[in-house]
Amino acid sequence: MPEVKLTHAFDMQLSVKTPIANLGKTPLGGRLIADVTGGDVSGPMLSGRILGGADWLLMREDDVMQLDVRLTIEAEDGALIYARYEGLRHGPKEVMDKMARGEEVDPSQFYFRVSPRFETSSASHLWLNKHLFLATGERNAQGPKYSVFKVE
Repeated sequence: MPEVKLTHAFDMQLSVKTPIANLGKTPLGGRLIADVTGGDVSGPMLSGRILGGADWLLMREDDVMQLDVRLTIEAEDGALIYARYEGLRHGPKEVMDKMARGEEVDPSQFYFRVSPRFETSSASHLWLNKHLFLATGERNAQGPKYSVFKVE
């Protein structure tokens, strides 16, 4: 059986505005929509900036936050990259309450994982189209921060 290997590709630090819309409790759970206003991408395989995007958050009945995020990244060479990811965030109530108040929380105290996919027409970044990625997340005062790993 082939071995699965993860290689650190880059980190993404997002700037997120307080939710721009609270749809309240929908049939699927509590729905919030937040603006991603910018951020940075840095690492051994990709560097650049986040031009913007949005996060469609769903607080499920089982107290799991389900993320659905779409972003546009501008690489250092000017290439545009569409990024989208889904993920899950959950943990003990007291930890999640701290995070909701904007307090920094040790990432080992909660679960925060996403599965990004990328799309670009840039010849120098076509590798993004051809691989799967996994990322670990944490939350700081600016917003979510991800360490993105390429699945080999």
